[in-house]
Amino acid sequence: MDIIRNFVVLEGGDGSGTTTQLAMLTERLKNTQKLPFFPTFEPTDGKIGLIIRAALKKEIILNPETICFLFAADRNEHLYEKDGIIERAARGGLVISDRYFLSSLVYQGIECGDELPEIANSRFPAPEITIFFDIKPEIAIERIKSRPSREIYEHLDFQKKVHEKYLSVLKNFTEKGGRVEIIDASEEASKIADKVWSIISQMPIFIQSESFL
Repeated sequence: MDIIRNFVVLEGGDGSGTTTQLAMLTERLKNTQKLPFFPTFEPTDGKIGLIIRAALKKEIILNPETICFLFAADRNEHLYEKDGIIERAARGGLVISDRYFLSSLVYQGIECGDELPEIANSRFPAPEITIFFDIKPEIAIERIKSRPSREIYEHLDFQKKVHEKYLSVLKNFTEKGGRVEIIDASEEASKIADKVWSIISQMPIFIQSESFL
């Protein structure tokens, strides 16, 4: 398994807190040390990512297989474009993404079956660490209820499938050599943030950096 050093991915179902934790981690890194840090997310805010977001918001209707290919195309740009994940990590920056290819194996795996997303994402290298925010779908859906609108995957029946699928996908990923850290995402955001920090701050990029405080 090819691995991108200095690259961390936050994974979890909708309402698990990946976006909140990325924002909290960004603030912590800004305030604690000078290590170059690049927070990012998928789908991206690039042209392909915007099409995906429109589909997720039901602004346009696309075939599930089309969405699968779009995610893979968006991810390819995310990785290999100028100043993309590969270049930034290679220059010694810490890159942390809210979602990556495991999300596609889960979400598009549910919608399209396993074969298509596995093929579409087979050439992408793995992150150094994947942090999975584990939460009961019922709790996650309660969090989502306050949102002004729902995306196509944000309902309980689908999120139950997402949670179950993540567990099987993560098992397969670790058996192939991927590193996964699991965090209870039902706790308070500050406690979760401390656990995320305890994992990330032990990465070689921190230990080897003279700027680490």
